[in-house]
Amino acid sequence: MFLETENLILRELTNDDFYNLCTILQDAQVMYAYEHPFSDKEVREWLEKQLDRYSKYGFGLWAVILKDTNEFIGQCGITVQDIGARQILEIGYLFRKDFWHKGYATESAVRCKEYAFEELKAEEVYSIIRDNNIPSQRVAERNGMKPVGTIIKHYYGMDMKHIIYRSGKDDKK
Repeated sequence: MFLETENLILRELTNDDFYNLCTILQDAQVMYAYEHPFSDKEVREWLEKQLDRYSKYGFGLWAVILKDTNEFIGQCGITVQDIGARQILEIGYLFRKDFWHKGYATESAVRCKEYAFEELKAEEVYSIIRDNNIPSQRVAERNGMKPVGTIIKHYYGMDMKHIIYRSGKDDKK
C-alpha cells in the first residue's frame, strides 16, 4: 500500500528500512521531544511495531520517500492511540533534520488526513504533540487541526505534557 502527493510517496516500512530509521530515531536533535535518541534495540522495536500495525489495522507510520531522488526522508502515517478510555486515529510524523522546514511534514500529514477521511471513513483525526514541539504543532495547524485539550504521557521515566489537536471530517477548511 502506498499514498502519493506532488513530491512524496508514502509506503509501508520494511525491515530494509532499519538504517534509514536510525538516521531519524538516533538523532538527538530530531528526538528532543522524546528526551533521548533511540538505541538500535529501540529502533528495531519501533520498526516491528509499525509492521505489527500494518498487519492489525492495515496502516501505521509509513516511510516518506522524496520522488525526485527516491530518498527516505522521514515517516508519517496514522496510528491508533489511547486517549483516556477511548481509541483515536492519530496522524504522526518524524523527519530527518536535513528535510525540516521544507513543507514535507505538512504535505504528508495532509495526505494522511485525506486517507483517514476518504479510505478509513474516519469522522475525526488527531495529532498528539509534545508541548515543547512548536514545529510539529505548526504542522498540525497547517493540516487544519485545532487544539482541544492536553494529556500527560508517562514515557522514559517522565511525565510529558502533550497538546491534543483534532480535525473532524466536516470541519470547515
